[in-house]
Amino acid sequence: MDEVSGARARRTLRAFGVPVGRADLRELGYALAGPLPGLLGVALLYPVLAVALVLSVTHLGLPLLAAVLTAGRGIGAVHRRLLRGLLGEDVPAPPGPAAGGGTALRARLTDGASWRTLAFVLLAAPLSVLVLAVTVGLRLYGLAGVLYPLWWRSVSADGHRGLSLGTLALDTVPSSLLVALAGLGVLAFAGWVGRRLLVLTRYLGRALLGPSRLSERVRDLEERRAVVVHDSAMTLRRIERDLHDGAQAQLIAVTLALASARSRLDRLGPDGTIPAADLSRGRELVDQALGNARTAVGDLRDLVRGIHPPVLDTGLDAALETLAARTGVPVRLRTGLAGRLPEEVETIAYFCASELLSNAARHSGADLIELTARQSAGLLRLVVRDEGRGGAVLLPGTAGGGSGLSGLAERVRAVDGSLRVDSPAGGPTTVTVELPARPGAT
Repeated sequence: MDEVSGARARRTLRAFGVPVGRADLRELGYALAGPLPGLLGVALLYPVLAVALVLSVTHLGLPLLAAVLTAGRGIGAVHRRLLRGLLGEDVPAPPGPAAGGGTALRARLTDGASWRTLAFVLLAAPLSVLVLAVTVGLRLYGLAGVLYPLWWRSVSADGHRGLSLGTLALDTVPSSLLVALAGLGVLAFAGWVGRRLLVLTRYLGRALLGPSRLSERVRDLEERRAVVVHDSAMTLRRIERDLHDGAQAQLIAVTLALASARSRLDRLGPDGTIPAADLSRGRELVDQALGNARTAVGDLRDLVRGIHPPVLDTGLDAALETLAARTGVPVRLRTGLAGRLPEEVETIAYFCASELLSNAARHSGADLIELTARQSAGLLRLVVRDEGRGGAVLLPGTAGGGSGLSGLAERVRAVDGSLRVDSPAGGPTTVTVELPARPGAT
């Protein structure tokens, strides 16, 4: 009950504009610091922008306008730091203007991100002053009203103690209490309006200071293409290495053994028969060649299985059952698949499940692993959970260069999926893989 009462008290205080936590203090800090880059934008950009627009019909106007856009980007970077540090709004910086086939001046003048940033800088000037006036000025005004019963006797106006509201003298205890009640209303109004203004500031920051959705999508697709290309190159190198060091070496050994055996069997004695020693050695070489051929076939089978597991031919649910049965630790499997999925989704889900089960069996120390695969609303959700020691971390890696969890995250991201890791020290560990998947024909 104490925690509930404390939470209610904090909500009540926050409703009246009283900072009760770090987030409120950071918002107050933003209200104080926000007008600085806003006023800088007013002092530098407004007059220069006006001159640049007037001179835009001449050769002097365009370079001046480009300089305004460049300065706006610099002030926008200050706004992004304030949003990130004080409001917790992490807005990524937009890419710089690309010259392409034109000049640098043309690139700066036609860069949409620069114009959006300039729009935010121009809007932030009056908005930040309004946030400061409401968050600080109006709150101080309301606080003065709340405390009016304590200080009204120390001031005088119009020949009486206390203040006046028009012709009404506020010089009695009941009137001072009414002023305090009105001050509470002002505090509540200031808190409500201040929070709405900060919501508007966050929205404008996301919409104008960051990259556009199209550029984010293009960048995301470029990163995924790099991952796919790198993964394909690594796969080809692995296949080449496995063929060179495995099956190819075994087949060469088969060829040499069979050639030596034929040489032995071609040796005829004086009586026209094959000497017993050569015949015995020829049989040994044939047996050796047979063993090497079987090894090469096994290597080729393993190589093909690494590219596309044959068990997936019967469906992902059957493949997961096989994985669960092969894991050294008992696995509790729950599946809810509506049907066959696209081949690339089933393959990625299989390899994710295989890697996650292997990691849990080797590193978690758990006695039981839970594997759940559910499909709903065009989404395949794969969850691997264990009650082990925890501490698993998804480290960011370069495109295509990750291994383990980071490598799985890159594979999943290549098909617009996601991978989340929740693994506090001491456990439990829960890894969730989500893949966009709709039932497809086999």
